Amino acid sequence: MDTVRMERDSMGELAVPADALYGAQTQRAVQNFPVSGQRLPEDFIRALLLAKLAAARANVALGQLTAEQGDAIAAACRQLLDDAALMTHFPLDVYQTGSGTSSNMNANEVIATLASRVLGSAVSANDHVNCAQSSNDTIPSAIHIAAALALREQLLPALQHLQQITQAKALQVGHHVKTGRTHLMDAMPVRLGQSLNGWAQQIAANLGRLQQLRPGLLQLAQGGTAVGTGINADPRFAARFCAELQALTGLAFAPAPDYFAAMGAQDTAVALSGQLRTTAVSLMKIANDLRWMNSGPLAGLGEIELEALQPGSSIMPGKVNPVIPEAVCMVAAQVIGLDAAVAVAGQSGNFELNVMLPLIASNLLSSIALLASASRLLADKAIAGFSVNEARLQQALARNPILVTALNPVIGYARAAEIAKQAYREGRAIIDVAAENTGLDRDELARLLDPARLTHGGL
Repeated sequence: MDTVRMERDSMGELAVPADALYGAQTQRAVQNFPVSGQRLPEDFIRALLLAKLAAARANVALGQLTAEQGDAIAAACRQLLDDAALMTHFPLDVYQTGSGTSSNMNANEVIATLASRVLGSAVSANDHVNCAQSSNDTIPSAIHIAAALALREQLLPALQHLQQITQAKALQVGHHVKTGRTHLMDAMPVRLGQSLNGWAQQIAANLGRLQQLRPGLLQLAQGGTAVGTGINADPRFAARFCAELQALTGLAFAPAPDYFAAMGAQDTAVALSGQLRTTAVSLMKIANDLRWMNSGPLAGLGEIELEALQPGSSIMPGKVNPVIPEAVCMVAAQVIGLDAAVAVAGQSGNFELNVMLPLIASNLLSSIALLASASRLLADKAIAGFSVNEARLQQALARNPILVTALNPVIGYARAAEIAKQAYREGRAIIDVAAENTGLDRDELARLLDPARLTHGGL
């Protein structure tokens, strides 16, 4: 019995671990939801603590809490934010009550315990820490807060880094000319810089779309309380809460224009998840291009050589695999799957409340963290360090019959097609076959079929 203590809530008494900072409601959720062992992300818990800190400050300013109560709650929140070891007191499974009430009360109980120690008298989890709040507006707000902070601190800087590294690599190796490919088949030549700048533009476009979603994330449901009407909250609370939160984070949070939309739906979170999916698709495209270009080294394309990071086989000596692009592709697949779950969860807004909020929180933050890590790996351990196999590029270009496309304006598509077929059939360079069949001067053919010139387009 020394390992437990007795706590009471509105449903009666319950044994709680003696050293736990939480109380009976959290313990009931621990017992009710032994589903996955997967806890909500720490970034979400930290956002929830920031919300509780901002609420305490707002309630003191509005006369709903005494200064002493508010200071004690704020001190407890600061302690939790500053000491990562205390995250063990937030044990709840992602798969819990759909409103996130269990996690809201977990935070309320832990904060109340620490605040009571600071104050030297009882601080109530419901009456004080949860003053002017409901799980139904606090959890949607915490989702937005956590996502906005994670974008600012994790994903946006990582994508900017990936874009910069890709652009720098384009400058370094951009002069190399390679065989272009459509349908995985030989096509007209391109410069390697054109390919890399295409990747960089994909990343830039994703950055732009993510930035466009940020204003929606800064609109919070906080103030709607139970059903969107703001019952039990000072009418000034929402604006004051957002002002306090802005002071804590530097982000310009504001009350949502309509609490019923902000609580009954999760459209902004769904839109963000969809853009995270698009970002994942872009990363997978880039990673797969790298894998193809690196393939071989003898029987594949062998156009580039990725940095050798580890042995590639437990049985085949000397084998080296494109491990970073493979890891990035797995991240992309996971993010695409997480987005599908968020889409289903977003549909689960029944009347005044969405009831899959913890799942949305977990998947959004997991996707952001995964994409941020994958972007940096792709930049630093794949794109920055690959080398170009110029001899292989030139060998493929010299034998590429598709170069005959440049002769279309001179000899017409039909004659050019016959020359290409003959070059394929005989395994000869296109310039040799064209010289035999067109009557054009070889120097003129060399100019017309110059791969580097063809990468500039035009006639």
